[in-house]
Amino acid sequence: MTSTSEMVNETWAVAKEKMITAIAASSLGWALDLFDLFILLYVAPIVGKLFFPSAFPTLSLAAVYASFAVTLLMRPFGSALFGSYGDRYGRRSAMIVAVIGVGIATALFGALPTIDQVGVVAPVLFLLLRFVQGLFVGGVVASTHTIGTESVPPYWRGAMSGLISGGGAGIGALLASVVYFITTEAFPGDLYAVWGWRCMFFSGIISSILGFFIFNKLEESPIWAELQAKRGAVLKAPVRAVFSREYLPVLLVNLLVTIGAGAGYYLTSGYLPTFLKVVSKIPSDMTSLILIAGSFVAIFASVIAGHLSTLWGRKRTLLILALIRILLLPLCYIEMRGTRDVGTLAFWGLLLTLFGNAGYAPLVIFLNERFPTALRSTGTGLSWNIGFAIGGMMPTFVSFFSASPDDLPNMLAIFTFGISVLFLAGALIIPETKGNLR
Repeated sequence: MTSTSEMVNETWAVAKEKMITAIAASSLGWALDLFDLFILLYVAPIVGKLFFPSAFPTLSLAAVYASFAVTLLMRPFGSALFGSYGDRYGRRSAMIVAVIGVGIATALFGALPTIDQVGVVAPVLFLLLRFVQGLFVGGVVASTHTIGTESVPPYWRGAMSGLISGGGAGIGALLASVVYFITTEAFPGDLYAVWGWRCMFFSGIISSILGFFIFNKLEESPIWAELQAKRGAVLKAPVRAVFSREYLPVLLVNLLVTIGAGAGYYLTSGYLPTFLKVVSKIPSDMTSLILIAGSFVAIFASVIAGHLSTLWGRKRTLLILALIRILLLPLCYIEMRGTRDVGTLAFWGLLLTLFGNAGYAPLVIFLNERFPTALRSTGTGLSWNIGFAIGGMMPTFVSFFSASPDDLPNMLAIFTFGISVLFLAGALIIPETKGNLR
């Protein structure tokens, strides 16, 4: 295994400008796609009323989160499709198509008719578009989660892992928070239910435009390019190889960690916008400010946690984070229960965001190091997306099992404890992988 001092001193053949472009493209690509996904979380209560109306608010929320789960369930198929392409023909082109596809699909949500306008056709169209969006998002994971770590020296791969995953999520959430703040100011009160939510979705086209210009300057992963020069011919069936007798046990063990990490994320940062609006019922401008602050916290915490995995090792870092999450995540929701004091909500909400994002910061590099270059895009994408698809269903179950909004804090505390235990179990089983990416 390569030591930290060896990693620091190792020379790297990639030019600094090319490295910076790869770092920006990888982290921003994931951020832009999470921005598109976050939009739904920010307008979930309104979307629930317009597309999935119910006499019980929590059932409407459950339906919205179920539509979110539909996107998550399609992501593994997107990883299989785009990951296989990325392993055979390169990460760059897979990333460009996937990011632009997500932006266009998101913008189309803003043009959908509501259930009052076209009846049951509205939720059907909504769900079909979620299927399409999920396919492209799965492709983004398979490409962004490999090209970034493959383009930087070993010493910075942990930090890069945090910057892509948690940092990308934080940047995406920050962009969504800013757009939410702008649209709530532009369309106050009842106007938001008419035009505000539509403009939130229309803003998704930004990711397509930015992605096109940024990724056109991106060069191929140096590690993949080196492998391609050596092997000459492409691997015909990366997906089949990942599910082979050799790599299937690797995939299954990975899922223990990614399910726990994914569920933890969606039950913290993912659920926080709904919690502040539906449970705490604080004003929209205060909600926006807390979420914006949370985005900065997520970026900082993820990069630090990712780099700690280089200093301490991937396994030890994940173990420590799992133990912290078992104690703190349920406590945060218990402390937020029943209070509308903005200061109290901000403190516990930011703590929730910190460990909800830090917990999965080392996962990208850990998953990268579990697969050889010829399978890395497919293996990483499937491990991440299957785990996060299952973990992403947890908000739906939380909403479904809560009879009223007042029940949500206790249910969230129970679920965050349970998935944190699963995360710890996975961290105990996995091997140490630091230094395995070649």
